[in-house]
Amino acid sequence: MKFKAPRGTYDVLPEDSPVWQYIEKTARETFALYNYREIRTPIFESTELFARSIGSTTDIVTKEMYTFLDKKGRSLTLRPEETAPVVRACLENNLISPDKVTKLYYIGPMFRYERPQAGRFRQFSQIGVEAFGSADPALDVEVMTLAVRLFEKLGLKGLEVNVNSVGCSKCRPAFLEELKKYFRSEIGRMCGECGKRLEFNPLRILDCKNEACQGLILKAPAPLDFACADCRRSFEDAMKFLERAKIKCRINDRLVRGLDYYTGLTFEVVSKKLGAQNAVCGGGRYNDLVSDLGGKAVPAVGFALGVERAIDVLKSSNVSVPEAKLDAFVITIGEEAGELGVRISEDLRACGLSADLDFFEKGVKAKMKAADRSGARFAVIVGGEEIKKKSATLKNMKDGSQKEVKLSELVKEIKRK
Repeated sequence: MKFKAPRGTYDVLPEDSPVWQYIEKTARETFALYNYREIRTPIFESTELFARSIGSTTDIVTKEMYTFLDKKGRSLTLRPEETAPVVRACLENNLISPDKVTKLYYIGPMFRYERPQAGRFRQFSQIGVEAFGSADPALDVEVMTLAVRLFEKLGLKGLEVNVNSVGCSKCRPAFLEELKKYFRSEIGRMCGECGKRLEFNPLRILDCKNEACQGLILKAPAPLDFACADCRRSFEDAMKFLERAKIKCRINDRLVRGLDYYTGLTFEVVSKKLGAQNAVCGGGRYNDLVSDLGGKAVPAVGFALGVERAIDVLKSSNVSVPEAKLDAFVITIGEEAGELGVRISEDLRACGLSADLDFFEKGVKAKMKAADRSGARFAVIVGGEEIKKKSATLKNMKDGSQKEVKLSELVKEIKRK
């Protein structure tokens, strides 16, 4: 019987891992520039955490969560997103308060039971940031700028920032009533899912991707038209800050996020090089979530990006990803040289040079082929003659040139070249 990876999952193979390492390394370096620190939470949490934060009527909670009972009958869920777990961890460990700004980032796998398609998997990886403690629009713009700068450092092009405001607890009810009124007269021409959303969560209709619904959605009321003075002022201030920061964006009054905790400003970074699932990054304000989960009212803003989608854009943009290259492949000829080869390899590694050696009893020709396959910059060849002279033959694998080098000078010579 042959086992396969579960549907909607995949293996990241050694030849694919450099691009993952490149994205993660670039993210860590970029986040550090803005003083964001890493947080890691468990892969599973209480099911109620996600039902309360994401929204009990959202597609994620009703259809997509991997939920199970543990041996004591407690309902647990593999995390479908990371904002709620980060808030839970912050409250449990007293990391946030209304009088200070706390900046955090995370990297890790998420899980949603979805129909696998291009850019969507049942296990997928996200990188995100969360900033707590301030309602200042300047913090919103910092988060959006951080996302854009990260993509720029990665070498991504063809990106656009879409911005909207979905209102707050003061102004959203009036908007939702108007939205219901509009869609009630049109719902017979729309998909069955939109019919369900109309009663439970009409805002989600704006996120419907069904072609039959799109034309009607475009004519629906816009949330910005119902924004209260506070929401409008925050949104307009954010747009001014974005302009000063020279961040290109456009107002997309159809933009809503698939999680109920968003309030006020929301945004997405989209790529023209992807298909229907074109968002590589999304986020916004969630000023009520901390209090909804039992803490004091603390404003917050953040974003999450899908690593798989970022990789798709990197590939389609022909961005070259730096690969870790082996410095030296040690070739030993004869039994006596074997022990010396091990020692040379360890000496190279101790000095920060990557090294490998052939572990098979083969001829010199076969060992040279192994060195070539390894992709090493240099081959270090040691045989009987080299042992006598306390030296090694150093071969440049790119141009084929070689020279004899004293063992005491080997590290210095490789580093010099």
